[in-house]
Amino acid sequence: MLDICIFVTSVLFFPARRKLKVCQTRASFWESIRSGFLKNNTTQVIEPPSTNQEEEEPLPEEFVLVEKTLADGAIEQIIFSSGGDVDVYDLQALCDKVGWPRRPLSKLSAALKNSYMVATLHSLRKSPGEERNEQKKLIGMARATSDHAFNATIWDVLVDPSYQGQGLGKALVEKTIRALLQRDIGNITLFADSQVVEFYRNLGFEPDPEGIKGMFWHPRY
Repeated sequence: MLDICIFVTSVLFFPARRKLKVCQTRASFWESIRSGFLKNNTTQVIEPPSTNQEEEEPLPEEFVLVEKTLADGAIEQIIFSSGGDVDVYDLQALCDKVGWPRRPLSKLSAALKNSYMVATLHSLRKSPGEERNEQKKLIGMARATSDHAFNATIWDVLVDPSYQGQGLGKALVEKTIRALLQRDIGNITLFADSQVVEFYRNLGFEPDPEGIKGMFWHPRY
C-alpha cells in the first residue's frame, strides 16, 4: 500500500476583538511548516499584542449536518461533533465495516485520548411516536494530532460504507479543517492511500508541495 504525504497551508488568525499588528513577509512552504507562515508570495502574518492572559480555545462544535425522513416515516439526523465523544467498541466496529485491520483496543483508546481533536458523525434516528427511543450510532470519524500551535495532522478518516457516496466524508474533512483553523492551526497535513489522493486534492490538499516528500521509518523485521 502506497502512503503519500499531502499538505495544505492556511492563514493564521487570532480573534478579531484584539488590536493586531499586521506585517507582510515571504516564506517558502518548508519555512511555513517550521514557522507557521503561509506559502504565499505575500504572506500575512498577524502578531498579537503581548498579554498575560491565555486565549481560550473555541468550545467543541456539535450540529445537525443532514436531516431526512426515511421510508418508514422515521427522521434521521446526521450530527457532526468535534467534541471527541467516541466509544472505542463502536469505533472498532466501524473499522471492521470499512475493512481496516484490527488494532488492539488499548492502543485505539490511547490514540483517541492523545489526539488533539476527534471529529465524529453520528446517525440519530427518531421513529414516529417513539421520541424517547432514539437510536444513535457512529457512522464516521476523523482525528487530528497537533503541536497545539502551528501544525496538525489528520488521521483515520472513515465513513460507514452504507453512508458513503453522500458527501459525508467531504463534509467531515472540511468541518475538521475549519475546527482546526478556529484554533489557529495553520499547517494541516495528512497521509492518503493512492486511490483517495484525488478526493483530498479536490478538498484543497496538495501532494508533494515544492517537491517535499514524506519520509517514513519502520522496523524491517
